[in-house]
Amino acid sequence: MKLFKKITFQSAFYNHLNLKFFRIYRWTPIDQKQSRFSVHPIHVKNCGPMILDALIKIKDEQDSSLAFRRSCREGICGSCSMNINGVNTLACLQPIKTNTDIITIYPLPHMYIIKDLIPDLSNFYAQYKYIKPWLINKSFSQVEYLQSEKDRSELNGIYECILCACCSASCPSYWWNHDKYLGPAILLQAYRWLLDSRDTNTKNRLKLLKGKSKLFKCHTIMNCSRTCPKSLNPGKAIASIKHSMNCR
Repeated sequence: MKLFKKITFQSAFYNHLNLKFFRIYRWTPIDQKQSRFSVHPIHVKNCGPMILDALIKIKDEQDSSLAFRRSCREGICGSCSMNINGVNTLACLQPIKTNTDIITIYPLPHMYIIKDLIPDLSNFYAQYKYIKPWLINKSFSQVEYLQSEKDRSELNGIYECILCACCSASCPSYWWNHDKYLGPAILLQAYRWLLDSRDTNTKNRLKLLKGKSKLFKCHTIMNCSRTCPKSLNPGKAIASIKHSMNCR
């Protein structure tokens, strides 16, 4: 009871000071030390509203060795994906104002780490290249490929994927089979081209996804759809690809 009162008092005190503590995962390959956490206090009133603003402030004013990716700051590039308080999301879209005074930040889980909050996405992008993510049309038209408004609307909820890898890093099947299973992000991108009315390479695209491991390692856990910062539904796209496979 005394401990609870102490925590409550401290929380009220920190709220009065508009103070948040950022507990950040740290690891560097240079000294080969074990991973650790660094804790950084941030005055909310002297900082931008998002987690990324706080990370930039920490790097500029407290610890210049902190490493993380960032670019657009608008939820468009997907560079600043990380695990914030147990949820894979984009730091630029996650507000600092939370119900907790301590904000814990990890890199995306179950990925090799280059440094601190920077995961190695080499395998992820190699898988993206594998599905041939570009328009393939055998007519070789020298003019633009026309598409009706109805056909274009079929891509809504799919083309918005920014390849932040939040969904793939939340998928248990991808954790244990990342060398074989393509994962929800890549399969969502594959479905985007399967559904495009201008593309004529559907048969060959489905061939790329054949095999037990590339597609059917998905067990419909739906972590991918729950964690997507763009509110997309990779699980539904994967189910649609499976249906297309079974119908052929």
